Parts: sequence; C-alpha cells; structure tokens
Amino acid sequence: MSRSSFSAVIATLGIDLGKNSFHLVGQDQRGAIVLRIKLSRSQLTQRLANIPPCLIGMEACAGAHHVGRQLQALGHDVRLIPAQYVKPFLKGHKNDYRDAEAIAEAVQRPTMSFVAIKMPEQMDLLALHRVRSRLVSQRTGVTNQIRGFLLERGITVRQGLAPLRQALPGILGSSSDALSPRLVRLIADLMEDWRRLDERITEVSTEIEALAAQDEHCQRLMSVPGVGADHLQCRRSGDWHRRWVQAGAGLWRLARVGAQAGVDRRPHHSGQDLEARQHVPADALRAGGTHRAGAPAAWGEGGAVAVDRGRGAAAAPQQAGDRPGQQARPHCLGGAGAWTCLSAEECLPCDVR
Repeated sequence: MSRSSFSAVIATLGIDLGKNSFHLVGQDQRGAIVLRIKLSRSQLTQRLANIPPCLIGMEACAGAHHVGRQLQALGHDVRLIPAQYVKPFLKGHKNDYRDAEAIAEAVQRPTMSFVAIKMPEQMDLLALHRVRSRLVSQRTGVTNQIRGFLLERGITVRQGLAPLRQALPGILGSSSDALSPRLVRLIADLMEDWRRLDERITEVSTEIEALAAQDEHCQRLMSVPGVGADHLQCRRSGDWHRRWVQAGAGLWRLARVGAQAGVDRRPHHSGQDLEARQHVPADALRAGGTHRAGAPAAWGEGGAVAVDRGRGAAAAPQQAGDRPGQQARPHCLGGAGAWTCLSAEECLPCDVR
C-alpha cells in the first residue's frame, strides 16, 4: 500500500509520549489497527504533517501540552487524557505499543474526560506556583529540623512559624547548657536558610499576585471567600474555568443552605441537625435549586415544605432521640417523589428569603 493511501485510512491515532522517541498506533474508522511506528521527536511533526487531519490522543504528562499545540497547528484534533483513565483499556503486558493502542481506544469513548491544552502563558503561571510550592516545602523542612533539634534537648515551642521565629533568638541567646555551641551554630545557619526562603517565597508570591491582578477571570474567582491568588493554578483555560465557576457556585449554594438551615461547626446536641433539616427551604433541597424572586408571595406567609407526591402527605415531625418513631414515620426530605408546595395553613413555618 502506498504512503498516500496508507495515511488516508487513519481516523484515530494514539501516541505514547517519551523523552526522545514516540510510539504511534493508528486505527481506521472500524477500529482496525493500520499503523504501528516509532518516531523520534524531530520526526513526529514531519510525519503527521503529511496525513489528513485525524483524532489524536495522548496521555496528559510532561511535554504533552507542547506536543499538543504543535499537532493542533497541523489541523489535527488533539485530546489529552489523564493517565488513570487509559489504564482500563490496556490489554496484556505493558509495552509502548500497547500503551499507544490503549490511548487510541480511550480517546474514542464518548464519556471520556479530557484535559484542556494549556497555552504558554498558562504554563508560565503554573511554573510559578510549582516553584512557590517547592520553596514552601523546603521552608517547612527547615523549621521541622529546627524543632527536632530543640526537642532532642528538651526544648518545645508552640506550633506555627511565628511562635518559632519569636522564640529562637531567646533560646539561642540563653546561657543554659541545654544547647551546645556546635548546635547553636547549626541552628543559626538553619535560621539564615529560613530567612532566604522567606525572601524567595515573597518574591514569587508578589509576581503571582501581580499576574492575577491583571486577569479578569482570576479577579472573579478571587471574589469567592477563601480563594486567593495562591489558589489559582493557572489562568483561564476553557474547561478549567468552567469547572472552577461551577465549583465556586456549588460551594456558595452549599454555604447559603447551611446558613439558612442554621447549621454551624460549633458544638451542638444530637437533635440540632434534625431540627435544622426540618427548616431548610424546599427549593434549596432540589438539585441546583435557587430561590426565585417573588416566591414568598406566591407560596404564602407560611412558606413551603417538601412532601412526597407518591405518599401525598407532609413529613411527620420527628424528635431527637426518638429512633423508633423516626423509623415508623419515615420523613420525605430525601424521598424520590416530586416536590410540591402546600398552602400556608397546611405547611410548617419555614424561613424563605
């Protein structure tokens, strides 16, 4: 078969990435293997530039985003797959060609989850976060080593960086014989390493915050309580941005429902959660439900309660500690029936905002 006709039948291509060599397995429309080849990094783009655009799958690993951008520029549909999603498609003993075949099978699944290909700017910001994470890890190692040396001499310091930083000058300057001169010198050197790491962390954090301040989408995500510039792993990238927005909306809705239900993290008695569930607005229990403007007027002053249309009656009140009664009167808050609304006279009071 000639090279032109050979390349024309390739519909799906699985690539097992390596540092210097790549293994390719191509399949036609019916899923039959029509290509098995090993290419070097320089040969990959040259070979794939001579075949018609096709679906290409690769594992999301080091260097995959760079290769993906190169193949996208050639007109191919490139998709990155998390490595753990490829493993179920592996047949027989593991080798490079079987890995590429498994990737070609996995990329055709309609329910497969893919990783968005990142742009160079996003990779730069991600590299900043990785450097900062490494520096923070090294600082933690230095402080733990200092605490270990002190603990071996019977000296304990309250947990946290600030208490240790405040206590070290007094410990090293004391005239007691708990610390030998050699150990004092070692701890002083570790303190100098700690100071340099703090400076490097501050520099990287400042650069991350400056980049986040220039990005509109980072500013929107940082408006969510508890999300700062250090939490953003990369700039906006299609699926990543959508999932962050959905996750933020879900956390906000969960916090709102918890606040309306009166649930908190303070110590409470066993019946408090049950009482809180009985006062959760009905629409807050629906999947993705949100309050609508004008709903209190439509539902009446009494608000709304959740009932099971299959049973046709509202959930009976339950008391804390009444387990036999709870089993005899199963409540309908988690039932499978459809939700409906009762009149103000028929329903329990409910705080609807």
